[in-house]
Amino acid sequence: MRAFQCALHERMKLVNFPRTRQFSSRVALFSAMIVVSTFAKVQAAELVMFEQAACTWCEVFDREIAPIYPKTTEGQRAPLRRVNIDRALPPDLAFIDVERLAPLFVLVQNGHEIGRIRGYPGEDNFWGLLGVLIKKLDSTGTSGERTPLREKSLHVAS
Repeated sequence: MRAFQCALHERMKLVNFPRTRQFSSRVALFSAMIVVSTFAKVQAAELVMFEQAACTWCEVFDREIAPIYPKTTEGQRAPLRRVNIDRALPPDLAFIDVERLAPLFVLVQNGHEIGRIRGYPGEDNFWGLLGVLIKKLDSTGTSGERTPLREKSLHVAS
């Protein structure tokens, strides 16, 4: 009888091992799907540059800013994406009201426009205006909704 119980026990181990492994792999797959879907909902910010052929100011931007932009903190926070205004607007940017002005820089995140820079105002002004947009981006939540800023009060000494 003892030998029969041992044989039965060994047989059950063999039967249950693949089921346990199958269950574990399904749990791992399901967990991975949750993680991927969570990160897929949160889109990174990007600076969309609407440009057009033979645009003088686009060429100046290409000389002064484009080579260094990806190396800057702003470029890492909001990578540059170029879109030709003479072509159809990509479906994921359909929420942007495009102007017939080149260049036009629109900072976007999660399907929402954060702000825009109309034209290329020169290197110093561009960085200053982009800095304002990045601060505005930092004050928004991941859903694109504005988050309340802490109020500052001015205390006057009497």
